[in-house]
Amino acid sequence: MWNLLKKNDDECGKLQDLLEDSAAVHPEVASVEALSEVLSPAERTHLTSCEKCREAAQGLLATREIFKGFGSATEMARPWFATRVMAGIAARERELAQAASTWMAVPKFASRLAMASGALLLLTSTWLYERHSTAPAKQPAAAASQEYLFETPQPPMNQDDVLISLAEQNP
Repeated sequence: MWNLLKKNDDECGKLQDLLEDSAAVHPEVASVEALSEVLSPAERTHLTSCEKCREAAQGLLATREIFKGFGSATEMARPWFATRVMAGIAARERELAQAASTWMAVPKFASRLAMASGALLLLTSTWLYERHSTAPAKQPAAAASQEYLFETPQPPMNQDDVLISLAEQNP
């Protein structure tokens, strides 16, 4: 018994869908009989015998009559919520993609930059290591004391000068 009722509900649902499709195709129709002309004979018989389907057809016509003066939503071009949201999402994705593409070049040049920095560091350290020191020779610690403050330091003597000075000191 339960399956029979479910089958009847399925038939009623299909018939109501057909009536709605027929009403959408023929907006000028104003009676249930005119709506049922597109139906098969078995479906027309069901419509006349089923109280639920007749009420659904009359409700469909009454609804159309109530909303007769109003324009359909397809005629009005409005920025609906979903359209605006999707446009906002697309704009944000474009913005993020552009920002990401800017930074995509950094990894490409990172290895080149590291190699150039390493080569520059190697050349600079080699140059500093091999450069001759041009700083003046340091004076002995004794020459820096106060006794020798006003005396000029003597230039270093070579071996011949040392021998001559020793010969002058010892006659």
